[in-house]
Amino acid sequence: QVRLVESGGGLVQPGGSLRLSCAASGSAFSLNDMGWYRQAPGKEREMVAGITWGSVTNYADSVKGRFTISRDNAKNTVYLQMNSLKAEDTAVFYCYADTKFRRNWGQGTQVTVSS
Repeated sequence: QVRLVESGGGLVQPGGSLRLSCAASGSAFSLNDMGWYRQAPGKEREMVAGITWGSVTNYADSVKGRFTISRDNAKNTVYLQMNSLKAEDTAVFYCYADTKFRRNWGQGTQVTVSS
């Protein structure tokens, strides 16, 4: 069982920045892909960014050029640096981590972009 603990969410003004972190623990198996999804009120959960064990990244078009995903394999941690935040980025952000058996999810962290 993989446990994922997210941190770094909060309230920020438009144009501001936040850095999310997600630390994984408890797995006897190597973590493969890790990443972030988000879910805004009344909308479906959508992929934000993903990163492979070898740090190959992919992003949703809506965040390209503003968000940067990275990971520290020694710490089993994935990060999401979010810059130039917009009101439409407001959502609950969920991290995930894949083992060879399943995708594991964090509990979510709220990001609110508002003046």
